Amino acid sequence: MAVAIRLSRGGAKKRPYYRIVVSDSRAPRDGKYLEQIGTYNPMLPKDDEGRVKIDEDRARHWIGVGAVPSDRVARFLDKAGIVERAARNNPKKGEPGEAAKERAEENAAKAAEAEEAKKAAEAEASAPAEEETAAADEGAAAETAETAGETEDKAEG
Repeated sequence: MAVAIRLSRGGAKKRPYYRIVVSDSRAPRDGKYLEQIGTYNPMLPKDDEGRVKIDEDRARHWIGVGAVPSDRVARFLDKAGIVERAARNNPKKGEPGEAAKERAEENAAKAAEAEEAKKAAEAEASAPAEEETAAADEGAAAETAETAGETEDKAEG
């Protein structure tokens, strides 16, 4: 018989309360169990002593017999110093999925296009101003030349 140490839920709706039980792994979560070895009340603050209570002797006994704790119960047992729990490492946990990566690439491409369009618009806006300035300079030079030519004609005549 495969034996598991796990949580069995009790309490009212939105007010959970758990028993830490030793049960046959094939039994339902809240069903028949072999022995209750502790309690867990998640409604209490994390630093409260009454949040997790475990009978250490019975926990050691059942682990010695071959009972396998669930992930959450293994955390409790590790904190109590009963069983060492190996730290887990999932380097891909924070990595976005395929669709998110595609959306990010599309957004980056759109942003690059918008930046290029903005630079082109700025270049267009500054180019006519430069042309107008150049044309005004040429017109002023032409007027100056005409004025100088008229001055010479008057001086000769």
